[in-house]
Amino acid sequence: MPQRPEADRIRERPVRGVDFRVAGPTRTCVGCRSRVPASDLLRFVAVGAEGDLRLQPDPGRRLPGRGAHLHPDPACFAQAERRRAFGRALRLTGVADTGLLAEHIRAVSVPRGTTDDGAVSAPSMSSKVGRPR
Repeated sequence: MPQRPEADRIRERPVRGVDFRVAGPTRTCVGCRSRVPASDLLRFVAVGAEGDLRLQPDPGRRLPGRGAHLHPDPACFAQAERRRAFGRALRLTGVADTGLLAEHIRAVSVPRGTTDDGAVSAPSMSSKVGRPR
């Protein structure tokens, strides 16, 4: 049976410069509005009743409910807060507490080898510079 040419054209056409065969599913970051592979973003959901809504991070992508995605970066988080994007992305009527999500992003975004006060810890290997032979 011959293949239909329109089916080939639809499969091969790139959408917004993303190759779905390589990248997998794409999602939009609610902070910077860029479309990236879902594996690069942190999913979060709204948990609780109408009066007590909290944004809970979902790194395992298994929590029930409507989810939204955000880069695990404090800059994207701040931009989403400034734009009030959390309520729109999750279709919330009330204001949600962002404390859990902010804490998770801070914990994930701290580079390895640094401490909470921002000082970089010393490397574990000692240097041979300045040692007598």
